[in-house]
Amino acid sequence: MALDKIGIAKRIAQEVQDGTFINLGIGIPTLVANFIADDISVVLQSENGLLGIGPFPEEEAVDADLINAGKQTVTTIKGSSLFSSAESFAMIRGGHVDLTILGAMEVSEHGDIANWKIPGKMVKGMGGAMDLVASADNIIVAMQHTSRSGDSKLLKNCSLPITGIHCVKKVVTDLAVLDILPEGGFKLLERAPGVTVEEIQAATEGTLIIEGVIPEMKID
Repeated sequence: MALDKIGIAKRIAQEVQDGTFINLGIGIPTLVANFIADDISVVLQSENGLLGIGPFPEEEAVDADLINAGKQTVTTIKGSSLFSSAESFAMIRGGHVDLTILGAMEVSEHGDIANWKIPGKMVKGMGGAMDLVASADNIIVAMQHTSRSGDSKLLKNCSLPITGIHCVKKVVTDLAVLDILPEGGFKLLERAPGVTVEEIQAATEGTLIIEGVIPEMKID
């Protein structure tokens, strides 16, 4: 059975390491904040000028003035800081964000990502995506494996406008967890509960590398 958005976020939360600074992109990545283990201490950064994001607020705790880059209301943790977006981007461009988690419309087997524009559709702009993909050493993508029409979104080469090249290290989809190898190709690491390797193969246009028995994801 394919994972829902919560399942993808829960699986990505397992990739989070203690003591890291993390930027969460719009969409599924923002959900990761709710599933980071209690014994893990991290600092979540938002490019609109917030360092130290907590879980999403309960309804009675919503503060309309406290938002992330996706304009969602958030909470802060003890010791959090508020500052200008200029200082926030200086942090990003200076390489001080250890892990960036982004959504995507397409990812190529070379680690290229397209996540900001579909030709012919009105968009507000790239936002901070280009800075994030150019500056982070570790980028994990959260996405659906296929489009609504069933076409693969894990491709040999991206067809949409590129956000960044050779930057994505890992992809977590509703079907699988995959590493992107330096020489190219999606290496299958895990499959969603009830999903077969054959189903993942059929849903992947890019080169899929399968070695040994592929375990199911463990989602609490």
